[in-house]
Order: sequence, then structure tokens, then C-alpha cells
Amino acid sequence: MWLTHPAQLQVVVLYVTVVYVVVIFGIWNIPGARTLINPLKLFTIGWHELCHIIAAILTGGTIASVTIDPFLGGATLVEGGKPPVILSAGYIGSTIFGGVFILGGFDTLVAKILSFVLGIGLVAPLVLVRDKLTILLTVLYEGLVVGFWFIGHAQALRWYCLFVGVMNVFFVIWDIADDKFFRKANDSDCTQFYIMFPRLPAHFWACVWIMFEIGVCIAFLLLGIVSFKVRRTSYRVVAECSSYL
Repeated sequence: MWLTHPAQLQVVVLYVTVVYVVVIFGIWNIPGARTLINPLKLFTIGWHELCHIIAAILTGGTIASVTIDPFLGGATLVEGGKPPVILSAGYIGSTIFGGVFILGGFDTLVAKILSFVLGIGLVAPLVLVRDKLTILLTVLYEGLVVGFWFIGHAQALRWYCLFVGVMNVFFVIWDIADDKFFRKANDSDCTQFYIMFPRLPAHFWACVWIMFEIGVCIAFLLLGIVSFKVRRTSYRVVAECSSYL
């Protein structure tokens, strides 16, 4: 029976992941409610732009300006470098980063380690933010990171990390939704791909990147199922051996 127990818990993670996609899509696009997740939006957008910045520097580009705003979106203006590589780095970096946070949904130790990254990442974008409500909400979200350490042996922290992971993995969906529903000042990367390669419409690039994100999400979910089931099984075997000794 003990072999099936971890699998049952992991199935819950799979269901919750799907629910989170729907919930985040709703909150991200409902006026008023979208303001409540500003700190997490800044965290997600900030990492996305950081990936552009790193790619720009590695390909010899120069950063002209960086914008990180929960309402306007993010934008990194680069001079030189390799534009296709720099542009691709945003979605690739967001997706892989989110996949790592999804692993936190399977294991409390991983979630605790990632909570330090989340804690720093929530505060860092405030350097560019002056909105008082966003600052207050950031304090609240930081408080949740700390508080969840002590709720149910940090089980709540797992679901927090999973939520952040889903938000980052599927960033292209929120990015496109902002373009479509809110006409944000800073275009989505899919629109930028269309500008760079005008023969391929923005919808084509959206489909490509969404399929990429779904594939990466599934890969990390499978990795979490395999890795942490083996880990917990090993702990159980050690415990049973110890009892005989």
C-alpha cells in the first residue's frame, strides 16, 4: 500500500496544475482582480526580462533600457547582439524556470529551497516600482512565503511554488492575453517575432510557443513524479530496514 500513496499525492499535483492554469488565466485578465497578483506578475515579468538581458549580453548586445510594469508589461531594448536568440530567451527562460518551481509542488524540501528564490525575486522588481498598492501587496506575498513555512510542515509552500511555477511556465498565454484584451503598451514576444519574421503571423508563433510550454510542463511533471516517488520509496525502504535492525 505504501507504494501507491506517493502516486496518489502526485495525482493531486497534476489536477491542481490544471486548475491553476484556469485560475491564473482568469485572475490575470479580470480587471481589478489582476491587480491583486501584481507582485507575482512582477516576479514573472522580471525573470522573463532578465532572460532577455542575459541573452543580449552573451551575444554581444548592449542594454539600452529595461521596463518592468504589471500594467504595461515588460520590455528590454537592446542594441546589437543576435535578435532571434535574445527574443527566444525570454519564453525559454520563463518556461524552464517555471518548470523548476513546479518540482517544488512535489516536495517540501525543494519548495523550501525555492522559497528563498521567490522571496528575493518578489522584492527585486520594486526597484522599478512606485505604486504603493503593489508595494503593500508585495509585503503580503512575502509574508505568505514566511508563513507557509510553518503551516502543515510547509505543505502550503508546495502549492505556493506550484502556483508560481504554472504562472511562469505558461507566460506566453498571459503575454498574448495582455495584447488581445488590454492592448498593453509593450507588445508580446509573439508580436515581436512577427515583426522580425513578417511572413509568419503572430498566431503561428503563439501556437509554437504554447506547444513548447505544454511539452516542457509535461516533462517537468513527469520528472517530479519519477524523482520524488523514487526518493520517498527509498526513505521507506531505509526506515523498514532500520526497524528490523
